[in-house]
Amino acid sequence: MPAQPYEYAIVRVVPDVERGECLNLGVIVHAPEVDHLACRIEMPRACLAAMAPALDLGTLRRHLDGVRWVCGGDPRGNPVAALPLRERFHWLVHPRSAILVVSEVHAGLSDDLGATLDLLFERLVARR
Repeated sequence: MPAQPYEYAIVRVVPDVERGECLNLGVIVHAPEVDHLACRIEMPRACLAAMAPALDLGTLRRHLDGVRWVCGGDPRGNPVAALPLRERFHWLVHPRSAILVVSEVHAGLSDDLGATLDLLFERLVARR
């Protein structure tokens, strides 16, 4: 497959808006020309416990599940999950004032979108 233009955004948790600290939890990749929308997300409990011991991990997990469901078109993701891919991506990256936020959208070219998602995750999210 020739290189495809794609957009991506980083999924972040901001446990305390006043402190302004965040932790990258995942990446969403969208390539509209080939109808591709995928995400990779993790919830590093040890990092979250150290950063925000009072954080409700159950609520955070439900929010992250919602991102996965909307991204994958799963009906559990509410009616938004039934929208076309482009609209789902824009809904996912729309700014919010919540515990879960998404970075600005970045662009790139990829000849393997699955590998690109993995590379972005490793570079921007993974903890070694």
